[in-house]
Amino acid sequence: MEPLTHNTNSTHVEWNESYYFCFADPKTNIKGMSRVGFKPNKSEGMSFLFLFLPDGTAAGYQTTEPLSSYGNPLKVGEMTHKRNPDGSWHYSFHGSMIVVDDPKHFPKVLNEPELIKEIKDFELQLDFSPLNEVYEYSEFMTEESRELGKKSGDEHWEQLALISGKLQFDSETIKLEKIMGQRDHTHGIRDWTGVGNWLYYVVWFNKNLAINPAAIIADDGRLSIGGFIFKDGVNIPIKTINIVEQSFEKDGIYPKSSLLEITDWNDDRHSLTGRVGSILPIPFKDPEGKKSVLIQAFGEYELNGITGGYGTFETLRKLP
Repeated sequence: MEPLTHNTNSTHVEWNESYYFCFADPKTNIKGMSRVGFKPNKSEGMSFLFLFLPDGTAAGYQTTEPLSSYGNPLKVGEMTHKRNPDGSWHYSFHGSMIVVDDPKHFPKVLNEPELIKEIKDFELQLDFSPLNEVYEYSEFMTEESRELGKKSGDEHWEQLALISGKLQFDSETIKLEKIMGQRDHTHGIRDWTGVGNWLYYVVWFNKNLAINPAAIIADDGRLSIGGFIFKDGVNIPIKTINIVEQSFEKDGIYPKSSLLEITDWNDDRHSLTGRVGSILPIPFKDPEGKKSVLIQAFGEYELNGITGGYGTFETLRKLP
């Protein structure tokens, strides 16, 4: 296991340690993602939980709070990420969430509260049982990729898992049994508005096949490439990614589909096609007025002709 926390190696106020978790259940059509993050140089913690519900609506929780220190369990507001001594994790939430008909409306609800369908109490209790050894991006990245990749952090760990537990809301309890999930952990300075574009896909086919390609695209077209393919119990690093196509809606922000050509460290080539589903945008604005939008979404995927893939479809787009 990687270290849970790291000493701040910078005086930059935006240095942060971040923990992310996502899961999806094709059977119940429940999908979700959560992040807890800490900025020790300004004594701040943040967390979010977003749930895509079976009826097409979405529920969201987000908070930023003063926090002087952090450790295990990692808790901000009502969201907790807890690592157990054996390397498993437990994720829990119990609180009120805003529900909207269209996930795209989340950034607008502060100024347009009429977009809120309702406010509900949710309880989430999930256990994370790892499927693979922790994979760290930077060990297999080129020097140029590592340097460019510092805009999203210094180190980046990923781990697949089977997820079991329950989600409760209203009078309904949805049980989740051995569904696919994944966590990541990063630390460093994350420049949300300084990156022209990035993509980060967590894609599951089954407990023996998954793929996690990630790329930062600089304004001059250079790429920072990371990620891995998990196949039959082995983590295979990704060597190169050729972004053949990225299609967006007319605004140029909301993604529609993508086609990637990927070469792994065994020099095997792969074709990954993705099509996005519901989109939940998170806007960012820095002190200088620069803006970007992080798209949290799930999508459907095909890898080398293998259909039935599903998982996250995350992009970051810088606004003009």
